[in-house]
Amino acid sequence: MHMEEKTECVSLSPLGHPTPSERELVCIFGTGDLGRSLGQRLLQAGYRVVFGSRRPHNCGPLPQGAQVKGHAAAAQSAQLVFIAVHREHYDFLESLGPQLKGKVLVDVSNNQKKDLYPEANAEYLQRLVPGASVVKGFNTLSAWSLQNGSTDANRQVLVCGDSAEAKQGVVELATRLGLSSLDRGCLSSARELEDIPLQLFPQWRLPLRLAISLTASFFFYLLTRDVIYTYATQGKDVSFRIMVSLANKVFPIVSLIMLTLCYLPGVLAGFLQLYRGTKYRQFPDWLDHWMLCRKQLGLLALCFAFLHAIYTLIIPIRYYVRFWIGANIVTQLKENRTSEFDNTVAWRSDSYYSLGILGLGLFVLLGITSLPSVSNALSWREFSFIQSKLGHLTLLLCTAHTYLYGWDRFLRSSSYRWWTPPGYMLCLVLPTMVLLLKLLLISPCVDRSLSRIRQGWERGQSGGPAGAVGKPLLL
Repeated sequence: MHMEEKTECVSLSPLGHPTPSERELVCIFGTGDLGRSLGQRLLQAGYRVVFGSRRPHNCGPLPQGAQVKGHAAAAQSAQLVFIAVHREHYDFLESLGPQLKGKVLVDVSNNQKKDLYPEANAEYLQRLVPGASVVKGFNTLSAWSLQNGSTDANRQVLVCGDSAEAKQGVVELATRLGLSSLDRGCLSSARELEDIPLQLFPQWRLPLRLAISLTASFFFYLLTRDVIYTYATQGKDVSFRIMVSLANKVFPIVSLIMLTLCYLPGVLAGFLQLYRGTKYRQFPDWLDHWMLCRKQLGLLALCFAFLHAIYTLIIPIRYYVRFWIGANIVTQLKENRTSEFDNTVAWRSDSYYSLGILGLGLFVLLGITSLPSVSNALSWREFSFIQSKLGHLTLLLCTAHTYLYGWDRFLRSSSYRWWTPPGYMLCLVLPTMVLLLKLLLISPCVDRSLSRIRQGWERGQSGGPAGAVGKPLLL
């Protein structure tokens, strides 16, 4: 289906696009939040905009410079029409078949929940107006993101439709609005596009489940060791520790484990490539999915680290701590004794706090650079340096921070209540293993072989990227 020819000549800018004053008229059916925001964005880009409304004289405030007409008159005046109304109000479009014939209809609607109708909204629209070319698009953008311009992170427009020419026109319009586009195929893909805005944290499900599971597991584990054990063996009720003391043990444990899980898949991927001798074989699905969740795992780990820092800051003002300090001072006065200054303890405590502060600082840097608005301003080498090199340094500092917290407690039999190890000892197993494996990967002989594989070399084959012949991996 060919678009109607324009009767006026259009001059091009030096970049090959029409100048703003000469761009075509665009029609929008619907004067709600999305319709008004879309109209405002089109006007800012130099388009002329006409709104189609069932009440053209009483449709509320519209962007300055836009026209408003009845549906039939607005449809006749523009070649491209945005349908920004809900599906249940599509019925009036069937009567506009003659006016919409040969036009491009962009369906921006979404539903309240999945599988609400037997067919996608865009497919239903195409059935109502068979003479038009329906394109599904702009439905993944919110009114807020359109109002905030191209600086917003959500700038991608997904489109699908059966007419390649109609899709190309929508893509060009999106480009002029400062948005990127992605063609998702035929109109039969419209249901998939309509389901995207209904997804609730799809990339966060596994990390959130993992965080909740780890938090619950270590909470009940430490509750048994610190509260139930004390009550069972000494008859003391220390349940008040649940709110702060117990939480301040659980949060750093979960944070360190989840930070480790950000870097464990990269280590596993390195050893898998060494084992296979090639980078061209796909990773297992579970490892692929794991690696795609690393950003979410890291941000959740940062959240737990922040909670740990805040809980630590309130320790001096707790009633229990103030009571214990006062009681200890009174006891020393009554017994006429003083505690000697321990230089080793001073070094250990200062080092413990210092490493924790440095680790949190780098942790925050990792979190900031993972944001799209920041990562887009970095080169790949800069981003890789921060997320990989500084990321492993962060893991090292946080692990050392935990080791200093434990110090020599692992040697004391009193630390093993009911023959169970302290929580901090359990959380050190995984990061220690990852750091040792990473140390092995960056050793010269292994790193040289892994670098060659990642540059395209394959074991047992000749004619690599530099004509290399397959040799044993570890030289």
